[in-house]
Amino acid sequence: MKKVTLDRIAAMAGVGVATVDRVLNERGGVSPHTTLKVLQAAKLAGLKRILPDSYRQAWQIEVILSSNDTYFFQKLAEDFRKIADLMGYQRIALHRTLLSEAYPEKVAQHINRCRISRDGIIVFAQDNPEIIAAIDECQSNGVPVITVASDLRQAKRLCHVGINQYQAGRTAGLLMSKIVPAQGDVLLVTGRHEYTAHQQRIAGFKSALLQRGPHITIRAILAGEDQRERLSRLLDNALSNLPRLAGLYNTGDVNAEVSRLLSRYQLLGKCAYLTHELYPITSQLLKADQLSFVIDQNAYRHADIALKLMVDYLEDHKVPDTYQEGEVPFTIFTAENCY
Repeated sequence: MKKVTLDRIAAMAGVGVATVDRVLNERGGVSPHTTLKVLQAAKLAGLKRILPDSYRQAWQIEVILSSNDTYFFQKLAEDFRKIADLMGYQRIALHRTLLSEAYPEKVAQHINRCRISRDGIIVFAQDNPEIIAAIDECQSNGVPVITVASDLRQAKRLCHVGINQYQAGRTAGLLMSKIVPAQGDVLLVTGRHEYTAHQQRIAGFKSALLQRGPHITIRAILAGEDQRERLSRLLDNALSNLPRLAGLYNTGDVNAEVSRLLSRYQLLGKCAYLTHELYPITSQLLKADQLSFVIDQNAYRHADIALKLMVDYLEDHKVPDTYQEGEVPFTIFTAENCY
């Protein structure tokens, strides 16, 4: 009788040798359906050893998010926990790590560590060569990576989950052109300039104004780098030179600081003011008619879609479209539909 080899079992089960090895040595990371096929093939082949139970361990999934204190990332981290709880601890073992985007090399190092111990990685990170290389290495080693909120187009990720940031920026530009009917100056306030999401929002906003609001002039783009003191200093200086400001578009957070300075210059509620994410501060500003519109990207849907796409891939090898299946619709909130 021929010696039973992993190659033979793999051929009988229609899977790779690595998958057979994971099943027989109980390394986890294989769907119940595939596990059963491998075990059945091993029995039929006459493998002389005690075979493991068909029960598999929970998928080990790492979620890497920003450690900054913005509302979106705080809620996103919590929403990932909620979705994982709903999916069940026997199906998913969720690991959440919050890292500062100011140290991309540490993010890359953590991704490389997770490549050894995790079945899949969901990550928010900036466009950085070390991070791109780490994600590519994951792909080479069969560990899928999904990017959330801000895409990394050069990386070999499984897919991206998030809103269409460029379209969100264009929507802000369209709204601005509607509520600033006459000649006027506007300011752009943004967070970290290296974030793809902020770059796309700004590009979309400019594009829409060029097409729909030629009467509007963008006087400055103020990059606060998610630092309140820096943003306060930049905006204070800009407002002192633009006493008749017609509008302001904030692509990031720090709306408490923005509204405080607009109020100081008696512009709050008088100039068009657009921003992102509905949370207590922006909801209050909307209800007070001091904020014009909020474009919300729905953190819960990010977590829900990302985890489901990851599990579908791990269990059934379903490869999603890079953008289509992970696209999250954004919502425009006004004083009438905020909560």
